[in-house]
Amino acid sequence: MGKKRDFHKRLKPFLNCKDFTVSGESYEVMFNEEYDMMVTSPIPVDLENYYKSEDYISHTDSKKSIFDKVYQMVKNITLKKKLSLINSFKTDSKNILDVGAGTGDFLKFCSNKGWNISGVEPNINAINKAAEKGVFLNEDIDQIEKGNFDVITLWHVLEHVEHLSDYITKLKKLLSKNGRLVIAVPNYKSYDAKYYKEFWAAFDVPRHLWHFSQSSIHKIFSEENMIVEKTIPMKFDAYYVSLLSEKYKKGKMKPLNSFYRGLLSNIKARKTSEYSSLIYVLKKY
Repeated sequence: MGKKRDFHKRLKPFLNCKDFTVSGESYEVMFNEEYDMMVTSPIPVDLENYYKSEDYISHTDSKKSIFDKVYQMVKNITLKKKLSLINSFKTDSKNILDVGAGTGDFLKFCSNKGWNISGVEPNINAINKAAEKGVFLNEDIDQIEKGNFDVITLWHVLEHVEHLSDYITKLKKLLSKNGRLVIAVPNYKSYDAKYYKEFWAAFDVPRHLWHFSQSSIHKIFSEENMIVEKTIPMKFDAYYVSLLSEKYKKGKMKPLNSFYRGLLSNIKARKTSEYSSLIYVLKKY
């Protein structure tokens, strides 16, 4: 059993950010010095209502706007990269669990390539869309009673998990002895985060409850007796996040500005390793 941690202790004010997607409300992004991470405060009691938006594209498969179409195009490219990553692991049974599976595209892709798939997704609309693709998802991780998964993936999900410490413990229990936990999260130490500040789209308050750095991921998981085996940049995210951030800051999307800031973020990250988003591959000690 992992150490019980309260990440809301000894917080210092850092930024005041606005919910640009649903409510227009403001939230504090607070600094937790012990874990070198940011924490959104307060957490709404009706948090599920803050996901009810057509703009929340991972739940809708929307292709209405140019932005939607670009998102879907990039998603198809990243699906191949994600599959290549999990295929690089030595596995016994090719059992994969995707947490926060959205509308099921990643699991569908894995299934077509010989993986035995399971998934968790709390949003009922996304579950229904996944079912239309032949991907049947559980609504809660507690419905996964037994676990011996070779790979568990969370693509931009950990930042949404309310009871972080307990959830990580559950994930570890579901992982096989030599399994890999693959976590992708935004990085608040990236150049684009520092440039856009309170307009940085990856703060995405209040849906994003936690804002991780590389050191926070290492520390949190080391307390669960897990080690970061590999860290991989998600270079497309710098452009996608900058595009949204420009919209939040200027009132409309500015593709050229966004491309420049995304490119600059990736160039600077060659020296600092602080990419806009990072994938962490973790294993048990």
